[in-house]
Amino acid sequence: MKFIIPIGLLFCASNLFADEMIINGCKIEPKAQCANMDLSGADLKFVDLRNADLSGANLSGADLRHAILKNANLGKADLSNANLARADMRHTSVKGANLASANLEAINGWTLFGQGANFNNANLHGANLEFSRLSNATFEGAVLRAANLEMAWMTKAILTGATLENANLQEAKLNGASLENAIFTGVQKRYASFQATYMDGCVDCPFDWARD
Repeated sequence: MKFIIPIGLLFCASNLFADEMIINGCKIEPKAQCANMDLSGADLKFVDLRNADLSGANLSGADLRHAILKNANLGKADLSNANLARADMRHTSVKGANLASANLEAINGWTLFGQGANFNNANLHGANLEFSRLSNATFEGAVLRAANLEMAWMTKAILTGATLENANLQEAKLNGASLENAIFTGVQKRYASFQATYMDGCVDCPFDWARD
């Protein structure tokens, strides 16, 4: 018995497989299981990786502009020099990850989990990091100009030489943090906490915050 398959059905099937993206064994899709995989330098613009497990993955130099990374696990991943501009990183975990020199301009990182992460020399201009958890993270030389860090938890964070001009730090917790040589001009800091914060060389830091 012969079966005739319509040409249109074959065409649709071929398009379905053509649209599937697999890089070094990692299937790029929501809930992807790609822990410790090599995605360095990959073109991942606009991809949907929400709820994906990318812990320990190598994403150095990857292009993740406008990517959806909501609720993804990027703990201990290498995102150095990656481009994450305008990525959706709500509830994303980058705990202990390396984001040195990464571009995180205008990301939506509401409630981002970044404890112990390396943001040294990263660009976080205009990033939304409201309610984020950034204790013990390092931001040496990072640009946080006009970033929203309202109610962020940044205890013992290292912000040496960071630029925070016009950032929103209202109700943020920076107890035990270092703002050495940072630029703090125009920062909104109402009800922020700076207990035992190191401010040597900081420009416009609230040296008398306890008396406000």
